[in-house]
Amino acid sequence: MNFTRDIVDAAPAGAVALITIGRDGARREWTFGELSGGAARVAGTLQARGVRRGDVVMTLVGNRVEWVLTLLACFRMGAVALPCTEQLRAKDLAHRLRVARPAAIVADERNLAELAAAGTPAGAVPVLLAGDDALLAGPPAPAVDLAPDDPALVIFTSGTSGEPKAALHAQRYLAGQALQAEHWLDARPGELVWCTAAAGWSKSARNTFIAPWLRGARALLHDARFDPAERLDLIEREGVDVLCMAPTEYRVIARRASLRRLPLRTAVAAGEALDAQVVGTWLDDAGVAIRDGYGQTETGAVTGMPRDGELRPGSMGRPLPGVRVDVRDGQLHVDPASVPTFFLRYLGGEPHTGWWPTGDLVDRDEDGYLWFRGRADDVIVSAGYRIGPTEVEAALGSHPAVAEAAVVGAPDPERGEVVRAIVVLRDGHVAGDGLVRELQEHVKRETAPYKYPRIVEFAPQLPRTASGKVRRAELRRG
Repeated sequence: MNFTRDIVDAAPAGAVALITIGRDGARREWTFGELSGGAARVAGTLQARGVRRGDVVMTLVGNRVEWVLTLLACFRMGAVALPCTEQLRAKDLAHRLRVARPAAIVADERNLAELAAAGTPAGAVPVLLAGDDALLAGPPAPAVDLAPDDPALVIFTSGTSGEPKAALHAQRYLAGQALQAEHWLDARPGELVWCTAAAGWSKSARNTFIAPWLRGARALLHDARFDPAERLDLIEREGVDVLCMAPTEYRVIARRASLRRLPLRTAVAAGEALDAQVVGTWLDDAGVAIRDGYGQTETGAVTGMPRDGELRPGSMGRPLPGVRVDVRDGQLHVDPASVPTFFLRYLGGEPHTGWWPTGDLVDRDEDGYLWFRGRADDVIVSAGYRIGPTEVEAALGSHPAVAEAAVVGAPDPERGEVVRAIVVLRDGHVAGDGLVRELQEHVKRETAPYKYPRIVEFAPQLPRTASGKVRRAELRRG
């Protein structure tokens, strides 16, 4: 198998595959023939810079065509793509460089300073610029035959405990997207699909272009920050048929924008629980039912509200056809053998054996529909981002005013949860609004900005168990 050869090269060369809209508003349509030729040349450029089959290629690029071309080039030549979000900071990037050891990096010029701060050795790892003609200057490289279990992608988890882990996915992960593309995303031939996830997240890797193209649909790529009114305008102007957004985005648009009838045929959501009220608002005002779904970085899509079934607002649907799940002690477990997109292993680790414990607590009704109830661990789910408290606590602890800190989630009407930090100060430092802002900015510099504590409180000490562990449950109640 070879995704680029079998899907992109094999498509009608003149058919539109991708529509890109840049930060400056520039719009362009890309045919399969253009993407096929571009991916072959990028692959040739990577090979000329020493990248070989099985090597990791990191991308630090926004939602622009160079990100797509680089991933296609990796799939074409058998390299392993490591897409990274532009929100990562030097410490995050340094961790990824250390664990994945990329042979080359394709980056947007706006991210070079952060890469340099991460300690990228000058000349040791070739850095190619997105938008530079040199990226496309290589001789076209041929597509290679790949086995289903050959590596294809590395996607880092959110770091529920300690540092994020590098989940390695196989070539079958790409072809395996056909299951959710048909039964959940429900893309259809000739339609336009817009998955708004930023490049670097697992949902973007599978639903921005892979799933749409497997179904004969076109893809929309918009390189811009989230703006509720602009989202609605683009849906109308481009005639989007299938929309895939995070629940927070649906929630914010329902609250802040002038929601009106839209040309959408269907819409899906994943990444966090989607409340029934938001589903009702979109159904009443926009005329479209949002079908929630569920998956993890390690598993890919596992459940989804059926495309033709009864809409049950607040539920994350039923297992996709053929996928086996079980609820044990309230926690959702998945049978890896039944999931075509289940990961190979973590880099540096061994393949997982037995049923997979997701860490997510669910209820299952008499009809097999699943309802998310929370996390079994301390991870915070905010606006679809999964944030491990340990990483935020470490960032806070590196500030000279902080003696110790504990991080928990706090309910929020738009984001579901936000990060709440309880901080114990060192002697000589005084709590106040100025210090709150200073600590927030410090965390933004130390780690990805979406992890910063929107709530900062000060306490003389943290509640602990007899063995010295922080009582997070007590902090959440307080």
